[in-house]
Amino acid sequence: MHIAIVGNIGAGKTTLTEMLAKNYGWDPVFEAVDNNPYLEDFYSDMKRWSFNLQIYFLNTRYRQIVDIQKSGRNILQDRTIYEDAYIFAENLHDMGLMTTRDYENYQSIFDNITEFIKPPDLLVYLKASVPTLVNNIQRRGREYEIGIRLDYLSKLNEKYDKWIKNYKLGKLLILDKDNLDFANNTEDMATIVNLIEREINGLF
Repeated sequence: MHIAIVGNIGAGKTTLTEMLAKNYGWDPVFEAVDNNPYLEDFYSDMKRWSFNLQIYFLNTRYRQIVDIQKSGRNILQDRTIYEDAYIFAENLHDMGLMTTRDYENYQSIFDNITEFIKPPDLLVYLKASVPTLVNNIQRRGREYEIGIRLDYLSKLNEKYDKWIKNYKLGKLLILDKDNLDFANNTEDMATIVNLIEREINGLF
């Protein structure tokens, strides 16, 4: 079983992944943020480093999904390879922060890669408003994230909503993060577990 948690920066993906992994006794798989050699440079000069960053994410995420599929284990994944293409790269191109030449090159690589992977059994989308995202980003205090622009987060939210609306690769569960405090409220966490189990049971 492979469940992936998706959502904007600061939506609570990592926290939910950790809590669900503990609840089910499954293996969590996280995105490589702390040892990403491009992230800090990207946030200081997005136009210069956008292509490099996206290619790094694409490569590491592909390696991750191959490992997941080979493992034969039950996995909870924090963010997917699809977000890299449909959310982040597309948004950088729309904002003029990635050239059309680089974007088309990136999309071609993404299309080739995704022919060889399977989508998750269940996709869980943490939908959150910009104020909720900003509050979470400030609370966790990653230095390179503090200067993230509100319009950037807002545009990412628009991309997420568009992608999720058209998602047809497998089962989908949408959670409203603005009204769920699973990190601090056990009832909210129990609600999420019940919703996920309902979806999982429908897979068998």
